[in-house]
Amino acid sequence: MKRQNDLALTRAEEEIMQILWKIERGFVKDILDRFSDPKPAYNTVSTIVRILETKGFINHKAYGKTHEYFPLVQKDDYTKAFLGNFLHNHFNNSFRNMVSFFAKSEEMDVKELEETLKMMQLAVENHKRKKP
Repeated sequence: MKRQNDLALTRAEEEIMQILWKIERGFVKDILDRFSDPKPAYNTVSTIVRILETKGFINHKAYGKTHEYFPLVQKDDYTKAFLGNFLHNHFNNSFRNMVSFFAKSEEMDVKELEETLKMMQLAVENHKRKKP
């Protein structure tokens, strides 16, 4: 995986990566077809794809003058690194601080908090079973 500074993708880069992760491989036209209207310009998508390739997120297979692109970084790997970086930068590497922040958020209703608590309890039980 890339250095932490290289992990941050722009919104446009991430949108293209989401498409490539979904279709697994494709030409710029295939990527462009997956955008909702209003679609970006072909040249814009092509430029962003080349940037992603320079950053090491994707590669291509050449067919004459056309290129078929495919991800080098798996979605799960990117998500894990991105969230780890987010946790480090915003919550002092503390999962507890992050959960506390969102639990205190007025945007979370009681049902969401209860569901989160159930998921956490399940995770604790799974961790306990894994320990020898």
